[in-house]
Amino acid sequence: MDIFEFAIQMEMEGQRYYEELAAKSPNPGIKHIMTMLAEDETKHRQTIEKIRLSTCVMTETKILENTRNVFEQLREQAVVPQLTGDEESLYRHAMEIENESIAFYLDRADQVDTPEQKSLFERLAEEERKHHRLLAGLLEFVSRPKTWLEDAEYNSFGNY
Repeated sequence: MDIFEFAIQMEMEGQRYYEELAAKSPNPGIKHIMTMLAEDETKHRQTIEKIRLSTCVMTETKILENTRNVFEQLREQAVVPQLTGDEESLYRHAMEIENESIAFYLDRADQVDTPEQKSLFERLAEEERKHHRLLAGLLEFVSRPKTWLEDAEYNSFGNY
C-alpha cells in the first residue's frame, strides 16, 4: 500500500470513529462537534485522493471557530455535558489517534516527490493538530465549563 492509500485509509477510519462518537453522544452539542470532526476527515480524504491524481490545494477548515460557537451555546444554555468514564476514554483515544496522524503526516512529508505533496502532508498534520486541540478542549470544558471560555488558550480558538 502506498503512502496515499494508507493516508486515505487513516482518514476513513477517523471519519468512522467520529461518526460512532456522534451516534453515542446524548448531548446535541458534542454530537455536533463529533459530526464536524467526521466531516473534516472526509474533506482530508477527498483532498488526498485529488492530489494523488493531480495538483490540488487543501483549503483550511474552520472547525475551531465553529466549535467555539457550540461551546458558547452550551454555556449560555447552562448545558454541561456529563461524560461517563467510557466517553472520556473514547475522547482520549481519539486524541491518541490524532497524535499518530500528526506523526504520520510529518514523516511522510519528508518522503514524497513534489513540493505540492509535501505541503499537503504538512497541512494535514496541522489540521490533525486542530482536532487534537479541540478534543483536549472538550475534555477540559466538561471538567470546568464556567471558567473555560475565559481562558486565554480557549480564546485563541478563533484565531487559527
